Amino acid sequence: MLTKRIIPCLDIKNGRTVKGVNFVSLRDAGDPVELAKIYSDTGADELIFLDISATEERRKTLINLVLHVAEKVNIPFTVGGGISSVEDVDILLKSGADKVSINSSAVKSPNLINQLSAKFGSQCIVVAIDAKQIDGIWKVHLVGGKVATELNLFDWAKEVEQRGAGEILFTSMDHDGTKNGFANKALAKLSKDLNIPIIASGGAGNMQHFVDTFKEGKADAALAASVFHFKEIEIKDLKQELKNNNIPVRI
Repeated sequence: MLTKRIIPCLDIKNGRTVKGVNFVSLRDAGDPVELAKIYSDTGADELIFLDISATEERRKTLINLVLHVAEKVNIPFTVGGGISSVEDVDILLKSGADKVSINSSAVKSPNLINQLSAKFGSQCIVVAIDAKQIDGIWKVHLVGGKVATELNLFDWAKEVEQRGAGEILFTSMDHDGTKNGFANKALAKLSKDLNIPIIASGGAGNMQHFVDTFKEGKADAALAASVFHFKEIEIKDLKQELKNNNIPVRI
C-alpha cells in the first residue's frame, strides 16, 4: 500500500509566506525559505510553493525564490503561480522544482496540460482546482478564487486526467482556512472517479481532520498551511497519530 503524504503549502505574496481564510484576509506566516528548510528537516513528504498573486498581477513566479528554496530542501517540491507556457515550466524545473502546478491557465487553455505532459511527463504536472459549492454544485474558480466559472469540479477533474495530469490538488474554497475539516465527500467522489492521486486541501484544523480525509475522503495526500506555519500541529506528531490509526506514512 502506498504511503499517504503530508504536504505543507507555502502561499507566497511579495516574497513572504501568507495565510488567509476563504482565500482572503491574508496574514504573514514567515520567510518561505526558512519554513521550507524546517519542513524538509522535520518529516514533510513534499512541499508546495504557490505564488498566489502571480496570475492576478499578470507576472511570472518568483524564480529566485524557487532557486533558494530548492537549495535548502531534500524532498520533492512543487511550484505554481502564473505558469502559462512550456517555457515557464522548463525554467522552473531547471531552477530546481520537481513538479509544477497549473490552475487558471489550464482552464483557459486546456491543451496546455497535453503539451506539458507530453514534453515533461505527467509525473511532474499537477493541476490545481479551486472550487466552491454554488446552489449545491461544485463550481471551479480561477485567479486565486476570484473568478467563478461554469465548470463542474468533477467533469473538469476527469478532463484534466484524460489530458495527462499526474495528480490533482483540490482545494475547497468553502473549507479553506476554516479549520473545520476537509471536503471529504467531494474528495471521495474524486478518488472514486479518477485513477491519479488526489491531494486534499482546505480545512485542516486538527490531527483528526487528517485521519478523516485519508479514511473517509480517500485522499492520497493532505495539504495544510496555517496549522503547520503557526506550530499548531507538528508533522512528526501528526504522522505518529496517522500511524496509530493504521494509515501508512513515512516516519
